[in-house]
Amino acid sequence: MPLIWCSISGHGFGHAAQTVPVLNELGARIPGLKTLLRTTVPRRFFEERLTIEWEISPQPQDIGCVQDDPLHIDRAATWAKTQRFHERWDALVEEETRAIRSQAPSLLLSNISHLAVEAGARAGLPTIAMSSLSWDQILEPLMTPGDTQQAKVIQQIRHAYSHADLLMRVRPGMSFSAFPKQTVIAPIIRPLVSERPRLNAALGVQPDDCLVLVGFGGIAHTRLPLSQLDALQGYRFIISESVPSGCSRLRSSRSMPFSFDTLMASVDVIVSKPGYNMTVEAVTMGKPTLYVRRSDFAEEECLVQFLHRYGRALQLSVQDFEAGRWEAALAAVQALPAPLYAPPAPTGAAEAAEILASHLR
Repeated sequence: MPLIWCSISGHGFGHAAQTVPVLNELGARIPGLKTLLRTTVPRRFFEERLTIEWEISPQPQDIGCVQDDPLHIDRAATWAKTQRFHERWDALVEEETRAIRSQAPSLLLSNISHLAVEAGARAGLPTIAMSSLSWDQILEPLMTPGDTQQAKVIQQIRHAYSHADLLMRVRPGMSFSAFPKQTVIAPIIRPLVSERPRLNAALGVQPDDCLVLVGFGGIAHTRLPLSQLDALQGYRFIISESVPSGCSRLRSSRSMPFSFDTLMASVDVIVSKPGYNMTVEAVTMGKPTLYVRRSDFAEEECLVQFLHRYGRALQLSVQDFEAGRWEAALAAVQALPAPLYAPPAPTGAAEAAEILASHLR
């Protein structure tokens, strides 16, 4: 039975959401495939999404960014945790290498842990990275000018990435300098099916009500303007957080018998940050999207460009977002004309699976 060691960053759910469709496609090509998920992403995320045989080994694979909420990076805390992680670098690589060898996998896939890449190479495995971002490029703009220790960490990350046999660079995404061998693959999305009639019935909405999904990934948002949203006539909002008693126009997705993927496919408008999965899926489904930018997250620019070129999107300022001044923007984004350009076909999962299968056959 072929086994893949799959390392997934635990920074939010985006890296896992990007990886799962690839593993499912790979399972269709390689009978009996099994994967060991090396990640801190909760087990429940994979239970409703991953169709091949799997087990999970909870272990931090990188630090990523420390965030108090989905829109704000704590630079000081990010660098403090990252530097503590790298102070033990040699020991961490040795421990990870031993763990990999103990399972005798056939291949290592990393999205996008530099620890896993170096350990996989040291264990003698075919080691393939896949992502739309890399941590050296995310951390570099967050550096303190002249800080030699932070610069050393960036170089250590790039050196680790250089051990990869291949990077599958997912569109839309950043350009990568640390990986010697790269191939570009198409956007990756999860299968999404609308259940709008069932959702209407569950919410008890009027036929002309506009359904809005407010989703910011795996990091909880604590600044949603709940009372202002509940006052907006003609709208119903589905949020990930708990809903206070007395709100009639808000529902928590946790209280509903629908997956987040089904909700995305079933609503009229999406409100989010421009993360990879939300961006690509909104564009592919033609969903009008209001986005709130994180000014210090380097991947964001290419995602915003993708949204505006292939989708219907408007920016909502952080100030208007937190104050609940959404009504004009919600009306405006729905009135936008269809985009001039058809989006690229989301065939990235199949393309990535074929590349990985060639290493397993």
